Amino acid sequence: MTEVLKRRLGLGLLTAYGVGVMVGAGIYVLVGAVVGQAGLWAPLAFLLAGLVALPSALVYAELATRMPEAAGEVAFIERGFASTALGLVAGLAIVLAGTISGAAVLRGGAGYLGALVPVPEPWLIVALGLVLVIVAAVGVLESMVFAAVLTVIEVGGLLAVCAVGLAAGPAADWTAPAAPDWPGVAAAISLCFFAFIGFDNIENMAEEVRDPTRTLPRAILLALAVTAVLYGLVSLAAVRAVPHAALAASERPLALLWETATGRSAAFLSAIAVFAAVNGVLAQIVMAARVLFGLGRRAGWLGAFHHAHPRFGTPVLATLLVGTALIGAALALPVAALAEATAVVLLAVFVLVNIAAIRIKRRSPAAPFRVPGFVPWAGLVAAALALVAAGGAFG
Repeated sequence: MTEVLKRRLGLGLLTAYGVGVMVGAGIYVLVGAVVGQAGLWAPLAFLLAGLVALPSALVYAELATRMPEAAGEVAFIERGFASTALGLVAGLAIVLAGTISGAAVLRGGAGYLGALVPVPEPWLIVALGLVLVIVAAVGVLESMVFAAVLTVIEVGGLLAVCAVGLAAGPAADWTAPAAPDWPGVAAAISLCFFAFIGFDNIENMAEEVRDPTRTLPRAILLALAVTAVLYGLVSLAAVRAVPHAALAASERPLALLWETATGRSAAFLSAIAVFAAVNGVLAQIVMAARVLFGLGRRAGWLGAFHHAHPRFGTPVLATLLVGTALIGAALALPVAALAEATAVVLLAVFVLVNIAAIRIKRRSPAAPFRVPGFVPWAGLVAAALALVAAGGAFG
C-alpha cells in the first residue's frame, strides 16, 4: 500500500464530475416546485440561485489552491479554527452525509430501474451498488470517465427536453412578463440553492488532479456556470411550453413538458433518471472515500484508511467501507427522511468553511488564487440564510 493517490485528472473530467454531481436526478422534480413559487420567473430564480452559490464556490476555489488535498473541508476548518477536533467532526459528518445521500439516490435509481426491468428492488440496489463500488475502486480515471459519460447522457437528455420545449407552441400563460413577484422569486431561490450543492465535491479530488492550483478553481467555477445555464434553459423551456399551474402540480414536470410539446411518451426520461442516479451514487462514493482517506492522515484511529492501492491508486479500503455502508443504508434505513437532513449538515459545513476563509485570509493574504475579502462574508450570509431555511423546512 501507498499513501499517495495517482494524479490522473485534468480540467475536462473534473468539470464533468462537478456538473454530474450538481445536476443529478433532482432537476426532474425541482422545476415544478420552483415554477410553483416563481411562475414565469423560474429561470431568473435559478440564475440568481447560481449567483447566491457563487461566493461559496469562489471561497472553495481559493482554499483548494491553498490546501489542495483530499478532505479539503477538514483542512480548511482545521486551519481556520486551529482545531483538529472540529475538522474531524466536520469530516466525519461529510462522510456520513455523503453515504446517506448516496443511499437515497441509489434507492431512487433502483426504483426507476425497477420500472424498466422486472427484478425485485433489493436485488437491484445490491447489484447497482456493487458495480459502482468496483468502478470507484478500480481507478480514479476510470471512475471519472464513466461519470463523464453518464453526465453527457444526463445533459443530452435535458437539452433534448429544452429543444422541444423552446420549439413548441407557447402555453396560454406565456405572455409578456409583468414585474417579478419578488417574494415568490426569493422563496424559489431558496429551493434552487440546494440544486447547486456539489461544487464542493470537486476539491476533495485535489490529490488526484494534475496541476491542482490551476485546475481546481477553473473546474469549480466552470461546473457552476454550466449547471446554472442548463437549469435556466430547462426552466425557460418548461414555463414557455406548459401552463404554470400544471407544472407546479406535476410530480413529473419534465416528462409533462416532453409529452405536451411532442405528444409522445416520455418513458426515455426514466432511463436517463437511472443514469443520473448512478452518476450521483458514484460521485458520493468517490467523494466520501477521499474524505475518509484525508481523515486517516489526521487521526490515528482512522489511519488504516490513509492508504492507496499500489496498482489502482485509489483508497480501496475507504471505498469499500463507504460503498458497503451506502448499500446497507439503502436497504435498511429510512434514507428519504435522513437525506433531507444531510442538506443541513452540508450547509453547516459551508458556514464553517466561509468563517475559516475569513480568518485564514486575515492571517495569510497571499494565495495562488485569491478572491476579494468580501466574498467569504457574502458566502457566509448566503449559507447561513440557506441553513435557516433548511432547518425550517426539515425541522
